[in-house]
Amino acid sequence: MSSALPMKHISMPPPRLAGGPYVMGVLNVTPDSFSDGGASEGAAAPRALAMIEAGADIIDIGGESTRPGAEPVDASEEIARVVPVIAALRASTNALISVDTMKPQVALAAISAGASIWNDVAALQSPGALETAASLQRPVILMHMQGEPRTMQANPHYHDVVAEVIAFLRARVIAVRAKGIADLWVDPGIGFGKTLAHNLALLNAVQRIADETGVPVLIGASRKRFIAAIDERAKDAGKDRLGGSIAAALIAAQNGAAIVRVHDVAETVQAVKVWRALGN
Repeated sequence: MSSALPMKHISMPPPRLAGGPYVMGVLNVTPDSFSDGGASEGAAAPRALAMIEAGADIIDIGGESTRPGAEPVDASEEIARVVPVIAALRASTNALISVDTMKPQVALAAISAGASIWNDVAALQSPGALETAASLQRPVILMHMQGEPRTMQANPHYHDVVAEVIAFLRARVIAVRAKGIADLWVDPGIGFGKTLAHNLALLNAVQRIADETGVPVLIGASRKRFIAAIDERAKDAGKDRLGGSIAAALIAAQNGAAIVRVHDVAETVQAVKVWRALGN
C-alpha cells in the first residue's frame, strides 16, 4: 500500500457538550480487551454508531490490547481487525474516527480506510512512525508509557512523575512538530506504567501538563485498575467501575482536559451535562 496519501487538515468541530471536553468512545476489536472483551466485526460498527448517538465526538478503534501483561499482535492481524470496522463505520457516519495503534503500517491502512486521527500509546517512537505520520499529516495523540504493555506495571518508579511525564511529552511534541504535524494532543497515560499515586498526581496536573507542553490533553481513565485500588469492590472492570470512571472524567474535565476517552459514553455525557449545569 502506498504511503502517498493526499494531505488533509482535519478541522475539529466544537464538542457536542457545549463548554465541555470532547468525548471519545472506546471500541476494542480484540479478543482480550482490557475491560470489555472487544467487539466482533459484525457488532463493532453498530456499537460505534450507538456511542455516536449517545454523544461521542470521536470513536477510537483499537485492534491490539494494551492492558497490563498483554502480548503483542502482528501488523497484519491488527489491520485485519480494524480496517473492515473503520470502513464500515466511515460508510455510515461522518463522525471523527481515531485508530489506536503503535504500528505505522496499521495507521496507514486505517487512515486509508477512513480514520482521521492516529492515537499512539508509543508516541510515534516505533520505527518509521514519525516518517509515516509526516506523510499522512493527520492529527496525532501522543501518550506516555513507562516500559511496554507486558511489563509496564512491574514496579513503575519515578522521582517526580508529573515533571518526568511532561518532559517526555514536551520532547515528543517538539519531534513531531519538526515533521510539520501541527494538530496534536498529549496523553499522560493513566495506568500505563503508573501506580495509584502516580495516576492521581497526573489527574490533578492536567492543566499543568497542557500549559507546559503547549498542547491540549486527553485523559483516558475509564475502567482502569487504579479505581479498584481505591475501591476494593471494583474488581470487575466491565461491571464495577462506572462510578469511578465518571468521577475521573469529571475531575479531568474540571482540570482542563480537552478529550476524555471513555467506555460508557451515555453515562459520561449525562454526568458532564449535570456538572456543566451546576456552574462549572
